[in-house]
Amino acid sequence: MKTPLQAPRLQKGFTLVELVIVIVIMGVIGGVVAVFMRAPIQAYFDSGRRAALTDVADTAVRRISRDIRKALPNSVRVSTSGSDSCLEFIPTRNGGRYRESNRPTGDTVGKGLDFTIADSDFNMLGRNADWPVDQQIASNDLIVVYNLGITSATAYNGDNVGRVASISADNSSGAEETTIKLAAPKQFPLDSGTKRFHIVPVEENVVAYVCNGSTLRRLVTPGLTTGTGVLFTNSATRYCGSAGNPLSAAPVLVSDLTSCSFTYNDTDSQRNGLVQMSLSITRGAETVNLYHQIQVNNTP
Repeated sequence: MKTPLQAPRLQKGFTLVELVIVIVIMGVIGGVVAVFMRAPIQAYFDSGRRAALTDVADTAVRRISRDIRKALPNSVRVSTSGSDSCLEFIPTRNGGRYRESNRPTGDTVGKGLDFTIADSDFNMLGRNADWPVDQQIASNDLIVVYNLGITSATAYNGDNVGRVASISADNSSGAEETTIKLAAPKQFPLDSGTKRFHIVPVEENVVAYVCNGSTLRRLVTPGLTTGTGVLFTNSATRYCGSAGNPLSAAPVLVSDLTSCSFTYNDTDSQRNGLVQMSLSITRGAETVNLYHQIQVNNTP
């Protein structure tokens, strides 16, 4: 019996022309999608760059604000040299109250601070050991009494500054006080109305923030550990970069600055000052401008 011949199978597929047409159509669709997607994607990267710049500027401002709030009253000052702007101040670690007068006759300790002579030691009310370790008075720290920032009563001249030689607890008669011995006898010019003194750490006698070209640097002038321990020479001296304090050695807090300036106003009758900072940072095509104000407490 004869079998019928089977019909040949038909093979189906894309022709080259069809494939080219599909590629062209997909390219057109991809181009249209890219046009619509480009703007939000670019905006995402731009916002990321702006956020990074803002974070850098905000971190710098917060660091400066924290330092200034611990500044010795009436020690903040601003100077300029060429295009550089400098903000400097004397930092403090802590403060305390000194004994106004000696305890009753019969006590061998409990000495008050005498402003009529060059005194060599006095008692602080309270115990130094009770303070947090990072706020305790240490040898070679500076004691500053009633800093007014005027002639004969400014720490920059060393008028009201004494270096700490030693600290010891005074528990006689249940006083719970601290005896502070000075490295050299010192006659402080003015008695504080509230019997307060401030402590300037030996590791940072002066702090300066300097806008130098495209960088903002933090410059630290450490104190002395020999002699009187008083670093300051006169109120006209600036610590914003010199042969002894080169700016090149100071760490960079902010880079890529396009503008940077400091302004200080201290004419408030309530013994308050105001520091104004203006920073502009540019990276690529992004620029962030930041303006910040810091209130300074100048009550000595």
